[in-house]
Amino acid sequence: MGGAVERVLAAALAGSVRPVVLIDGGSGSGKSTLATALVAAWPGAVSLVRLDDVYPGWDGLAAASEHVREHTLTGRHPRWRRWDWQAERPGEWHDLDPALPLIVEGCGSLSRANRALATLGVWLELDAAERRRRALARDGDLYAPYWERWAIQERRFAEREHPRELADVVLAGGFTGAAE
Repeated sequence: MGGAVERVLAAALAGSVRPVVLIDGGSGSGKSTLATALVAAWPGAVSLVRLDDVYPGWDGLAAASEHVREHTLTGRHPRWRRWDWQAERPGEWHDLDPALPLIVEGCGSLSRANRALATLGVWLELDAAERRRRALARDGDLYAPYWERWAIQERRFAEREHPRELADVVLAGGFTGAAE
């Protein structure tokens, strides 16, 4: 297990009965990779919500952030609703076990309102050129036409919510999972 995963895991487990971890950063910074590594290293069962499954279309960053607060982090019956990208409409609901630790990863997860309901905020910092290179290498032609449209939402979210400042752990250089 790499140093970044150990660092986040130790911070998540420090003093919390049911840790709730929010992993945020720009597209291509390694949020999904870190979340996958964290789930694999977690000592026991843990729930994972990926905002890529929640965003209601290419203009849905703010709506997904609010969805996390309203449905995933509050109430007795935490859940999330999948967005059906093919049909371009909401899909089915997924219930979460309120007793299990929770990891939410995706741009928009680390808002002020969401951070107040979580035990740990993680920010992945990586320059825009490298993030773009990594994201387009990952998703290619599917994502390329939407890169700037999405980047505008990321910038607006960062200007409004200041997720880096809300983070307990900042991983400069993003996360690749390679010997970190």
